[in-house]
Amino acid sequence: MTRVNILLALAALGSAMYLVGVQYESRRLFTELEKAHREARRLSTELERLQVEKRSQATPARVERVAREKLQMRQVTPGITYYLSAGEAGQAKP
Repeated sequence: MTRVNILLALAALGSAMYLVGVQYESRRLFTELEKAHREARRLSTELERLQVEKRSQATPARVERVAREKLQMRQVTPGITYYLSAGEAGQAKP
């Protein structure tokens, strides 16, 4: 009878240790999941902010202003347009 009691006590102790380990792992995984959710929310907010910024940067008025100021581009007029024939395609006029 004593052997059975010792065996049952060891089984209960092993079961309790296993349960503690499983609970610890469960809590650890839950905290990792919460961190992942927080990171996903942060990235989602960042994506929305970047999309708004992209839309504001791509407005036609801004693109035209940047083209004029930084790239020194200007509107095309017939007076500054050069037409090339097929034989002159390799040679551009200044």
